[in-house]
Amino acid sequence: MWQTAVDILGPDLAAIVAGAIGLVALVQVNTLFLVWLERKVSAHIQLRLGPMEVGPHGILQTLVDGVKLLGKELITPRHVDRKLYVLAPVVVFTGVLACLVVVPFDEELQLRDLNVGVLLIFAFSAFNVLAILMGGWSANNKYSLLGAIRSVAQNVAYEIPLLLVVLNVLLWTNSMQMSTIVAAQSTLWNVFWMPVAAVIYLICATAETNRAPFDIPEAESELVAGFHTEYSGMRFAMFFLAEYSNMFIVTAVATTLFFGGWKSPPLLGFLPVPGVVWFFLKVYALIFVIIWVRWTFPRLRFDQLMNFSWKVMIPVSLIHLIVYAGIIKIIR
Repeated sequence: MWQTAVDILGPDLAAIVAGAIGLVALVQVNTLFLVWLERKVSAHIQLRLGPMEVGPHGILQTLVDGVKLLGKELITPRHVDRKLYVLAPVVVFTGVLACLVVVPFDEELQLRDLNVGVLLIFAFSAFNVLAILMGGWSANNKYSLLGAIRSVAQNVAYEIPLLLVVLNVLLWTNSMQMSTIVAAQSTLWNVFWMPVAAVIYLICATAETNRAPFDIPEAESELVAGFHTEYSGMRFAMFFLAEYSNMFIVTAVATTLFFGGWKSPPLLGFLPVPGVVWFFLKVYALIFVIIWVRWTFPRLRFDQLMNFSWKVMIPVSLIHLIVYAGIIKIIR
């Protein structure tokens, strides 16, 4: 079958098509697993069992929920802006797939190793904000619109310190190519000499993905469900897929920038473990931390959220960039 595809499409196009199919499958399976993991982690934090009925230890529960969403009717409210309303779930999913193209899962397992990989990820991550704004505006619902406005304000505020700390890594490696950044961490991971930058990145990434305690755009106690209040069925599922996929992407980027990518931990290099296994172990460890934070800290007020970014995160990340730029200049 592969040879037939190569003969028809050519080797390059066939590889791109196979990679795209693999990324779509990864998004689906990853979301199913993360939803189950979040339910289990939250259940154990709250001293309960979580889903247990469907499959062993409830492992098939999210698969059944996905089938249920596929069977639900796609209800379109009468007064929505139909074109934007239908387009928003598509846009949010497109950005996810584009970001995964340059993520290096292993030394030989990367769809495209572009020399502007980091820039591409941050460019296409803006699709998430754009899609939320489209969905909230087009729904013609006050709760949806408030959620969309909050999301834009929140992402603008936390994008600044996020980019400032990423600049530290780019200055050190002198490259925006993901594989080069991983190769530069062969002897020492960036997290060991940039721990503050790694912490700031994870905090900002949590806010960028609208996860608690930064889930202001979809605060149930205030906005019903926020920007996706008027969505149902698979349109709602697309936003759901995007949220968990974005959580995977920000942790995959954190793994690449600060935790050595597919490289084994410094003291465990003797173990015959493939690089892709190390990569996914690091990613899911960081995702576990994000889930843990969600079920530990209460939701912030909107003014607290914005003040924390503009008065704390941005000044600290700016000072950090200036200090480390000076250190890098002295070392080199």
